[in-house]
Amino acid sequence: MRILILLLMSRMIYNYTKTVLERVSFDAKLFCKELEKALKMLLPYEIEQLTEWLLNFTIEKPELRKCLLNEN
Repeated sequence: MRILILLLMSRMIYNYTKTVLERVSFDAKLFCKELEKALKMLLPYEIEQLTEWLLNFTIEKPELRKCLLNEN
């Protein structure tokens, strides 16, 4: 039961992270800052999932792609 709760909380944090990144995507500097915070909180497999999501999300937002290069 505890593992299930931890997994659910982890998924909630991941989803919250995506929501925050979407909302701050109007400002590349803020986006980079939020991405940096997210990478400290997420589990390794979530970072992989977030990376895939980010690659798709930033296809038409080249100003945000710079953040991806800085974090890797």
